[in-house]
Amino acid sequence: MELAGSIITLIGSIVLFLGALGIVRMPDVYNRMQAGTKATTLGTILFLVGISLGHSECGCFGKIILLIIFVLVTNPVSSNALARAAHSAGIKLTDRSVKDDLKNDKEMGEEK
Repeated sequence: MELAGSIITLIGSIVLFLGALGIVRMPDVYNRMQAGTKATTLGTILFLVGISLGHSECGCFGKIILLIIFVLVTNPVSSNALARAAHSAGIKLTDRSVKDDLKNDKEMGEEK
């Protein structure tokens, strides 16, 4: 069980590293935020599951489940709030962006 925990922890660490690499490589703040949020959510969950499996004798399974639930709830919500704040502040999308849903929502609100 300890070997499985170590492998899952390693996979989680790799996903976290790839998320950091995505933050560096993406062209604008919105793409960086998306790469960082998805990768940190999955990487953190894998890392915590690996720790739980690798150290099952510590009896911290309940705490790790609570941490996983907390990460699943807070990461997407905070990312959404930051993206909306960035859009409201006027931070431009990259030229390669195809669609701006928030701009369309704002225009629909002005028409009413």
